[in-house]
Amino acid sequence: MGNLWPIRGGVLRKPDFKDIFYIPQRPYLPTGTLRDQIIYPHTKEQFLNTGKCDEDLIDLLNSVDIDVIRKRYTHGFESVKDWADVLSGGEKQRVAMARLFYHCPRYAILDECTSAVSVDVEGKMYSHAKKLGITLITVSHRKTLWKFHDYILRFTGDGEFSFEKLELEEKM
Repeated sequence: MGNLWPIRGGVLRKPDFKDIFYIPQRPYLPTGTLRDQIIYPHTKEQFLNTGKCDEDLIDLLNSVDIDVIRKRYTHGFESVKDWADVLSGGEKQRVAMARLFYHCPRYAILDECTSAVSVDVEGKMYSHAKKLGITLITVSHRKTLWKFHDYILRFTGDGEFSFEKLELEEKM
């Protein structure tokens, strides 16, 4: 998105690294436990130092409608699998959103990160992110996500673009 607007003056400030979270269409799933998938890049020790517990992680899984994954395996959060092979595309994306909610950054860059989930689950996850106060910057082809944003930057495909503020009726 660089070079879209000519620089005429002012000050540009990049948020602190800890305040930005990026979720791609195919999220990274590290080797480790189910817990590790949600708290990444935190370690278990860092997780425990936050004062959070597994009950908090269950709430996160419920917020993205996939606590069934934890229940699927005898060892729950301690289950170790090759999660990239075990989970479906939609489950991977839901785990990534649970990860977003765990870290709760100020800003989230979401790059087609809900393309493999249904529109109703996608809406539930975006609503939850907004409720948490996360500013969402989304790359998507789905107009159903417009209602969660105030502005839209639309690329026309011929090197041109438009930038517009969404009015309330456009968000409905």
